[in-house]
Parts: sequence; structure tokens; C-alpha cells
Amino acid sequence: MKKEREGVRAKPIDFGTFILSLASSAQVHLGAVPNPVTGTSERDFPLAQQTIDILGMLEEKTKGNLSPEEEHLLSALLYDLRVMYIEMQ
Repeated sequence: MKKEREGVRAKPIDFGTFILSLASSAQVHLGAVPNPVTGTSERDFPLAQQTIDILGMLEEKTKGNLSPEEEHLLSALLYDLRVMYIEMQ
């Protein structure tokens, strides 16, 4: 497997990709999507809440430094995750 990775460069990560990754982790912890490793849906509300809080912290700390598209994406993801969290509890 290591040989397959040699010579293949990972794409540089941008802010949008980073927050989408965190949002996906929150969805896995909420049981909204299956765990990619096990293929099963598992709920871990404390981890989901922690990940949502991290996204909230990023929103606060990056205020005024994001492009309009990044700001909208982060805001929409946070809204959706917070609603999902409340509905699933």
C-alpha cells in the first residue's frame, strides 16, 4: 500500500475542505452517517457536541477573515449540525 502512495501528492487542504471534514465527523458522531471504518451508525453525543463547538470556535475566531463563500459555508454547516444535534437527542 505504501508503494501505491509514493509519487501521489495529496491535494493541499483549504479552509472549506477542513470544515467539511469536521462537519462529517460530527455527522458520524451523531449517527447521521455510518462510520466509514466500521460501516455502522454509532451515536456519541459528547463527541458530536465537541466537534460542533470546535466549528463554533472557528467561526468566532475567524470572523472578518473569511471569504463570503467560506463564511456562508461555515454558518450553514453550523446551523444544520446544531439542528441535527437537537433533533437527535
